[in-house]
Amino acid sequence: MKPDIRWQALLALVGLALVLMLLSYQVQSAALCTATVPAAGGTFVEGIVGRPATLNPLFSDAYPVDRELGNLIYDGLVRYDEAGQVVPALAEAWSYSEDGLTLSFTLREGVTWHDGQPVTARDVAFTYGLIQDEAFPGPDHLQTLWQSVTITTVDERQIQFTLTQPYVPFIEATTRGILPAHLLEDVPVADLATAAFNAAPVGTGPFMVQPGQDWQRTGRLRLTPNPAYWRQGVQLSDLEFRFFSNADDLLAAFRAGEVHGANGLPPTLTPQVAAETGTRLFTSIAPRYSTLLFNVGNNGAAALKTKEVRQALAYGLNRTALVDGVLAGQGIEFEGPYLLGTWMARPDLLTAYTYQPETTAALLDTAGWVMGDGGRAREGAPLALRLVALDRPEQRAVAEDVARQWAAAGINAQLSLLPDVDALRQTLVARAYDVALVEITPPGDPDLYDFWSQEAMVRGQNFADWNNRRASEALEAGRQVLSQNERAPHYEAFLRQFDADLPALTLYQHVAAYALREEVQGVEIGRVWQPRDRYHTLPAWFLNYREVTVSCGAESAG
Repeated sequence: MKPDIRWQALLALVGLALVLMLLSYQVQSAALCTATVPAAGGTFVEGIVGRPATLNPLFSDAYPVDRELGNLIYDGLVRYDEAGQVVPALAEAWSYSEDGLTLSFTLREGVTWHDGQPVTARDVAFTYGLIQDEAFPGPDHLQTLWQSVTITTVDERQIQFTLTQPYVPFIEATTRGILPAHLLEDVPVADLATAAFNAAPVGTGPFMVQPGQDWQRTGRLRLTPNPAYWRQGVQLSDLEFRFFSNADDLLAAFRAGEVHGANGLPPTLTPQVAAETGTRLFTSIAPRYSTLLFNVGNNGAAALKTKEVRQALAYGLNRTALVDGVLAGQGIEFEGPYLLGTWMARPDLLTAYTYQPETTAALLDTAGWVMGDGGRAREGAPLALRLVALDRPEQRAVAEDVARQWAAAGINAQLSLLPDVDALRQTLVARAYDVALVEITPPGDPDLYDFWSQEAMVRGQNFADWNNRRASEALEAGRQVLSQNERAPHYEAFLRQFDADLPALTLYQHVAAYALREEVQGVEIGRVWQPRDRYHTLPAWFLNYREVTVSCGAESAG
């Protein structure tokens, strides 16, 4: 029998095809590689010192952590940028009437609450109407301001506020977060501070509070990125805030890997954080500063009534050495009550109090405070001052350094450390101090009438009892005119009086530090003027990875 040539040929072709397929597979496999890329998911854990009292913007003024979280959850009608300019938030436009009494806002179209309900002018009127109510359980100064305002809802997107007299700084009151009327209208105003809403609020900001949490008990609060805000999407599933009673506990948790980020560590701990392996440290100037208030009133030391003594105290401080030594360089020296970079700041009008120990000595000698074996004295009475400060790491270290530097000039600064903000405020109100180290977060508007006017000595925060008629008149006039160009000369006049009398000495603008563990990738943090700025690049942040098959050439190119 002859072999079947056709079957042999067929078998040969099949074998050849198999060989070619195998070779092709090997070639293709050789051209493919496995790459590791970011993957969605994961909870970013951030630690912060302090614990919120309530997540309601009507009650947050006295509580830094409440303000921090409120900025992530809520929006006001407008906000201030780092130059002190008003910029849009929930409102897209605003305008003043010719007489300056009515301020009108137009809301952005399509804004919704975290629960999907539309935001309307009714919500705005409801929020500020709560403050007007006699039963409002919040700060009295808020109620006093808003009770003088007539609120008119024009339509769903337009609202007007009418005042009884021109008051340009009023627009700052509209930076306060707006509340949802549909969730709170049935809550009695008197019960608002204890409402269940405050534990699981609904806002319009970049982050949403997850329901069903008991953060008051657990010390943990979980937030979810608001998809209406992060329209490009994010990698992380959520953010969890953990609350710590002090900075040392936060640093220990960061070192142990219990938190990915450490927010608000004091400058005194910055060197330790920077030395940690696998840590990135971000710093940004912050919108607050530390100053020394001089009690120039009747309850203050007699020596402080003399301008030359106050100047001697200023020239006797080496602020550069204080910032470098105590704060590890995390502070910006400047003069006066306005932050550098804001439109009202005029450093050219202010005396630069550089460290001049010889000038300190000469001024004190002229004032009759002569150096002796036990320090400086006049007519047998020592130059002793009651210095008060909060008993917190940064404030304590700064106050101790101030006392040490003044001691070198023969000035006995007797330091008293106060346990909390309430104790400090009571001390200031009672004027039971001579020099007070205080931390100030200035308003976005340059109006400092409630801090430095004569009226503020009685009904405000002029705790230094600085009694200067010309300064008061300048601040009052600055409230009456609308344009920045018209207001500027009045604030220049105020600054000249401030510089001439020196009721306070600014030490430094704060620098905020944010530590991040290396497992958090894609993070870049620039200037943080408000808490949400920290998350500006959130869409690029990631914790997880996944493996994908890619072209080897593509992997090399990447």
